[in-house]
Order: sequence, then structure tokens, then C-alpha cells
Amino acid sequence: TPDDAAAAARTLGYPVALKATAPHLRHRADLGGVRLDLADEEQLRRAYAELTELFGKPAELRPVVQGMAPRGVDTVVRAVIDPAAGAVLSFGLAGAATQLLGDMAHRLIPVTDRDATSLIRSIRTAPLLFGWRGSAPVDAAALEELLLRVSRLVDDHPEVVAVTLEPVVVAPHGLSVLGASVRLAPPPARDDLGPRTMPAY
Repeated sequence: TPDDAAAAARTLGYPVALKATAPHLRHRADLGGVRLDLADEEQLRRAYAELTELFGKPAELRPVVQGMAPRGVDTVVRAVIDPAAGAVLSFGLAGAATQLLGDMAHRLIPVTDRDATSLIRSIRTAPLLFGWRGSAPVDAAALEELLLRVSRLVDDHPEVVAVTLEPVVVAPHGLSVLGASVRLAPPPARDDLGPRTMPAY
């Protein structure tokens, strides 16, 4: 309800973001299911009314109030278990670069420090992370540490068969994971027979 949203915002402190988390709206900023930098309760209630008018009842919308993360570059980190190759860690920029162009880099888990560094620099859009056209470079060390942590998680716990962190907003100092999903299941049997191809993750 709007009252619940206002109470959550008071706990978090303004400014806040209001997001629709229904599956058909998640990661679809183009549909308008996100309101950012809401500075006070009046703006929050107005945004809540706009979202429910656009997308329906709160039960369908699944609104969530979050504290505003520092500005940065939106990225995505994924780990999956491939029956032939084993555990694979993937990295790319969130949005069109990944969805339309498939601009993601992959490394087998467990990754080393050197793997994490090269993974970040392997995507074609990597210049956007390192001060392209005068923008501030992101905190690459924090991003590398996150990649290593995801790698360790999947390597240490075979029941973790999929991890998606999206978006991971990487700022000049630190990063914020704004969305995360983890899938648990019995680890798939390895298939070592036949040719191996790297699928699109």
C-alpha cells in the first residue's frame, strides 16, 4: 500500500527508488516501471499512484522501495552450471549491450584474480567502465572482488546451479547489487562425451 511504501522510505531515508518487481516488468526500464530519486513522501505517493494507474493493482505490480544507489555503470554477473563445461562465470553490461549484442565474457569457475581482471576487460563495451569520454572510471577492484566471491560461492556449493546479479551498479567508489536471484538444485551430471560448444548464457 502507499502507507507501507511511505513507512519503508522513512526507515531507509530519502531519496529512494520505487520499482515494480513483477516478472514482466523486471529489467524493463523502457516500460516505465521505475521511479528514481524520490526526495520526499509527496513524490513517493505520487509515483506510487502513477505506477498503479499504469500497471494495475499492487498485487500485480509488486512495488518495492529501495534506497538510491550511487550513480555508476549497470552491469550483470551470472554463473551457471553447464553439463559439458562445468561451472561458468559470465560478465557484461546490463541492458542492450548484453540483450541485443550478446556482449558478455565467460570464464570457467573457479576463477583466479587474473581471470577476474581479464573478464572485465574482455567485453567490447569495457571502455565504458574505464573513463570513456571523460566519465569517471568505475571501482574495478570492487567489481573483481564480487566476481571472485560469486565464483567461490558456486565452487564451494555445488547445489547452487545458477546465480544472476542484475543490475550491479558499479560506481567510482564501491558497487551496489540491486537485483539478485539464486537457483538451488541437485548438480547436473557432467557429460564428457562428444564435441563441446560454448552456449550463450
